[in-house]
Amino acid sequence: MKVSFEAIKDEYERNWSNMRIRPGRADAATEAARKAISHKDTYTEIQNKTDVPWWFVAVLHSRESSFNFNTYLGNGQALNRVTTIVPKGRGPFASFAEGAVDALRLEGFVGARDWGIARTMFRLEQYNGFGYRGRGVNSPYLWSGSNVYGPPEQRGGKFVGDGSFDPGTVDPQLGAAVILKAMMELDASITFDGGPAMLSHLEPEEQMASTALLMQKCLNNLGASPMLDEDGIVGPKTKAAVAQFQQEHGITETGVLDTMTVAAITRAAQQPVTPAPTGDLSQILKRLEDLAQIMRGGPPTPSTPPVTTPPAANDPITLFERLFALINNKTVPVSGTTNAANPAPVDQLKQVVDLLSTLLNKDGKPVLGQVNGALGETIGKLLNGKKTALGLGGAVLTALLSAVTASPNAGGIAGLLGTIVSAVPGLGQFAMPISLALTAWGVLGKLEKWAQGTAPPPKPTT
Repeated sequence: MKVSFEAIKDEYERNWSNMRIRPGRADAATEAARKAISHKDTYTEIQNKTDVPWWFVAVLHSRESSFNFNTYLGNGQALNRVTTIVPKGRGPFASFAEGAVDALRLEGFVGARDWGIARTMFRLEQYNGFGYRGRGVNSPYLWSGSNVYGPPEQRGGKFVGDGSFDPGTVDPQLGAAVILKAMMELDASITFDGGPAMLSHLEPEEQMASTALLMQKCLNNLGASPMLDEDGIVGPKTKAAVAQFQQEHGITETGVLDTMTVAAITRAAQQPVTPAPTGDLSQILKRLEDLAQIMRGGPPTPSTPPVTTPPAANDPITLFERLFALINNKTVPVSGTTNAANPAPVDQLKQVVDLLSTLLNKDGKPVLGQVNGALGETIGKLLNGKKTALGLGGAVLTALLSAVTASPNAGGIAGLLGTIVSAVPGLGQFAMPISLALTAWGVLGKLEKWAQGTAPPPKPTT
């Protein structure tokens, strides 16, 4: 569900005003408050670096890791290791304060000015996520241990796993608002600012709301699952979707909308997405089944075909149907044509060759057969249509050279030929067989082209 601060700030102020710590949890709340205050110096060090109130850091620390100073404030994982859950890839950190500053910066809390009760409660709930609002339950992250959450006054329930909500479970951990209320009873220095010092000032989360909203829309268009609420708030679901995108696109997986990630999401969303075909595939499957039956030597499965558009004559399935029908001495008519019931063996062989040529055809260009492509496609295309002429020419030239070997010192053409013969001893012994072989290769190549039907048409005579 979409959430905005302006829509729910009155609710926060009303709940805070009406909140009462349950008598059975009062002692636990006081103990938690004393523990938080005992570490005020550490929290104040963080406040001096971030301008985030020390008491806000304290209640976050209580909820995230029960005041364990060996953990990362961002998710409660060990400080001395790189984090493996959102935010991923953070650390290791030398101290709790160093990790806390990193976590608060990632959340956009650094530099915030409005620390009134409504904005404070909003940030605390944002830190954990607004999922409870979709269940009609006041968040236990804030209100557990008070009359604002759980029976008998309010509905209970708890997320016991990712996306798994149990309406019968009551969160046993004290809520951040309950601990904060107990801290204020022990430390009078804790007060709330009424609002921002300047009306024109935008809080950090408001400054990044437009970017967050755009990224949520882009991720939804890219197929985020589950769909994100397009509210401009970077909550746990948005962070998880960002982390998934980073993982799929080779970006360091942090779940943070840093500059590189924002640019990558924007580029991905701008690329056109080709929708998958949703047409009826039943006819294609039926034809494939019939083709498999033909390959096994049996007739196609009889059925009453629906009225559909006939397949194209060069459709691959159609070509294979015709090919295997011919091999099995059957006939499969092509759309718009009529075949003879019992084609002659030579004609049938010619059709098989034609079909194989069509199936192997690349980009509409004739493919060299085994004869013309015997030495590879490059050499085959270079000699294509020239082998017979080259072979005959070579044979004639070899015969001429053999006739002038006795007079290498003669003048004119005879002298030139004699010089060539003298420079290459035994030329005729290997040149003539090569020329004749080239001629034979050319003849076989022409026969192959005739069989393929790719021979050039005869030139008209005038």
